Amino acid sequence: MTEDPLQVDLQDHDLLDEVQLTAALMVAANECEGDLSDGEIDELLGLGDRSFVLPRAESA
Repeated sequence: MTEDPLQVDLQDHDLLDEVQLTAALMVAANECEGDLSDGEIDELLGLGDRSFVLPRAESA
């Protein structure tokens, strides 16, 4: 039996990590009565205590 060269297992570990983080945020948001705070989101994303805040992009 020959293997089909087109039958490959595609794995994108960065994409998998992003999907897992997005799923964790969705579950947390669903369980929260109000909006998640920036700190709660940072904690879910594993960012810990940030000493700086990135500026938000201005709307065009």
